[in-house]
Amino acid sequence: MTLFLLDTNMVSYIVRHRSAAARARLLGLKHGDTGCISAITEAEIRYGLALRPQATALRAMMEGFLASIPILPWASNEAKVYGEVRAQLQRTGKMLGSQDLQIAAHAVALNAILVTHDAAFRQVSDLHAIEDWATDL
Repeated sequence: MTLFLLDTNMVSYIVRHRSAAARARLLGLKHGDTGCISAITEAEIRYGLALRPQATALRAMMEGFLASIPILPWASNEAKVYGEVRAQLQRTGKMLGSQDLQIAAHAVALNAILVTHDAAFRQVSDLHAIEDWATDL
């Protein structure tokens, strides 16, 4: 069983139909594989929606997506990994945004494959693997 943790940009590409390749990859996961998001990703999505209250169609699409995918909690183990990953990045002079760092730490803690289009995550050497499903962008 493989756990695929989708980053916020990948969710956006899938929900907004910007990447047919990413959408097909999610829908075509093998039996036993799981596509999911972090509670941090949900928070980023909800923040984006709060900034655009007039975007009712987008809100409906996002709510449908959020209802259809497992949303994994961010808890003490993820916080521990976050501290370690952040310190390691700081020692090497690298940094990610705080939410991106939390999502990366979540993927590390779960030993999940992080699914993102954002190359900045490649700075996190502790990540099990990174995949970019939006190959058509």
